[in-house]
Amino acid sequence: MFEKLTPAPPDSILGLTEAFKQDPNPRKINLGVGVYKDADGNTPILRTVSLAEERLLASEKTKSYLPIDGSPAFQRATQELLFGADHEIVTNKRAATAQAPGGTGALRVAADFIAATMPGATVWVSDPTWPNHPGIFKAAGLAVRTYPYFDPAAHGVKFEAMIETLQDIPAGDVLVLHGCCHNPTGVDLAPAQWRQVGEIVAGRGVMPLIDFAYQGFAEGLEQDAAGVRAMCGTGGDILIANSYSKNFGLYNERVGALTVVASSAEAAQAAASHVKLAVRTNYSNPPAHGGAIVSAILNDAQLHRQWEQEVTEMRERINAMRHLFVETLNEKGVQQDFDFIARQRGMFSFSGLSAEQVKLLRDKYSIYAVGSGRINVAGMTEANMEYLCEAIAGVLRATQA
Repeated sequence: MFEKLTPAPPDSILGLTEAFKQDPNPRKINLGVGVYKDADGNTPILRTVSLAEERLLASEKTKSYLPIDGSPAFQRATQELLFGADHEIVTNKRAATAQAPGGTGALRVAADFIAATMPGATVWVSDPTWPNHPGIFKAAGLAVRTYPYFDPAAHGVKFEAMIETLQDIPAGDVLVLHGCCHNPTGVDLAPAQWRQVGEIVAGRGVMPLIDFAYQGFAEGLEQDAAGVRAMCGTGGDILIANSYSKNFGLYNERVGALTVVASSAEAAQAAASHVKLAVRTNYSNPPAHGGAIVSAILNDAQLHRQWEQEVTEMRERINAMRHLFVETLNEKGVQQDFDFIARQRGMFSFSGLSAEQVKLLRDKYSIYAVGSGRINVAGMTEANMEYLCEAIAGVLRATQA
């Protein structure tokens, strides 16, 4: 049977990393894969993570299984980070959280949960969205459709068209929203827009699923949760898939969570029981180490403060690279307007580069970006900025002549 198989196409993003690794050019730059890089071009281990691991290694007593839905300490810390410790969702126990292997694992559990409990539901994702979103939901047997989101001419949200579509989504469908730092565009909804979206979906009986992978990378930990909290203010059922890969740098530990928010504690627990069924038939129970690191930091006041400062440092470095990128392109005499990149938030931006220009950057300069023109701003450093901007200027001259 296997002899009849043809090779599957490589992942559009992770495949770039493999090509990047094999490239012998010492000046090569990877702006494709979504991982944070520091000023030296490395993906660092946070200082608080190292401190937490030292404590865990000294105190760990067992390697036994976690419960199906993970550690209670992790669940509590996740809810307090999402909503705030005194939020009525937390105090009234209207939320239930399942620890998951990364944000992707949380999304897949959400997809299986939707397929099992909401038969016939269609999942609506933004156009564009993270390339893995459609595949995750389709793999669970769900239909996927898109709603307008990005306006390439204005480099902003196509909000009127978005609202027009949302008003026609049937009751019982699911709307996927990016909590902040929209991937791939870097363009987010404004607070008033979040409230309007919340009112529409609540009125239509549409269930939001918020993919919240970058808390702390836009404006701040509290500010970035504003959209999530606005959607929860409608009182309806909500799913939230969050990730600790970025804001804790725990990429290879695979730490995330799926949180269900319901109208009552009883309804939340009923939903949680079905989430557990989805977990049990998928990976049975979550890995422990990464979640224990998150719990140790978030549940310790001193480590929590230190971690918040580290998140601030990462966010400020990314924003500094956005501004330096725009300034350096201007210095190189680039006429095309890239000022919008300084206004966007998070690790990603739609650069406006065409597929032809992206290919030329890779083939001639060993600069790797996604074919859509999405770039990871965190892959930029002061050391590689001159070369990067010279290459982009050269590509623009060659393709616009």
